Amino acid sequence: MIEQALEEALAECRLTRGEFSELLVRLLDYGVICRDESQVETVLYDRFQRCEQLIREWLAPLGLRLQHDSRFQFIRIYPPGAEVPGMPDQDEPHHGGFRARLTQQEVAAILVLRVEYDKALREGQVDDNGCVALSLEALELGLRNLLKMSLPDKMAERKGLLKKLRQLRLIQFTGEEAESMAEIWLRVRPTISHFVSESTLQQLLGGQTPELEAEETEPERITPENEDHSLFASGESL
Repeated sequence: MIEQALEEALAECRLTRGEFSELLVRLLDYGVICRDESQVETVLYDRFQRCEQLIREWLAPLGLRLQHDSRFQFIRIYPPGAEVPGMPDQDEPHHGGFRARLTQQEVAAILVLRVEYDKALREGQVDDNGCVALSLEALELGLRNLLKMSLPDKMAERKGLLKKLRQLRLIQFTGEEAESMAEIWLRVRPTISHFVSESTLQQLLGGQTPELEAEETEPERITPENEDHSLFASGESL
């Protein structure tokens, strides 16, 4: 019965089962799809628009929630119990079995990105795609001023951190082959404003340091891609 219902729904969406499976697995694995990230994500985002309701129906019984921003063309999925900006909290408690938290360094960088994005937004320094330009030096300064922290000492480790933030679709960055901080520039995506809740931002700006919990292990990927990022390694809103 379920098989037949799925086939009928896919026919209405003009999708094959393989196309639907590819989209659903990618979304579950990465946790986010941004249309302007790559040709692959352009195809998947456009495919999602043809079957959004069907995707929502398949995710709902799992307690997973979907956020679709049609203006900036991205989709993000949240694990059960996660606080989602702009969406009501779930009534049922969850114990975080799906999640492995970000490292302390990653959380700190994300918080500063949110502050810097909010500042640029107030000053009107946002491009047509809702993105903000930020130097790596400015990120370092923000970490020191707000959280009394700093970026990793080694350039390789810094680039590893940036790649993680890019995998979360929070930034794009240029200068991967650069040897100095001054040569690296970030493009902070509007997804950052959805990833970090307004209450967390106000807590930080009010002089309080949000709790920075970290967990070193990450779950195994469910797709054989080369980006070592999975939804439940970082899917909850900060």
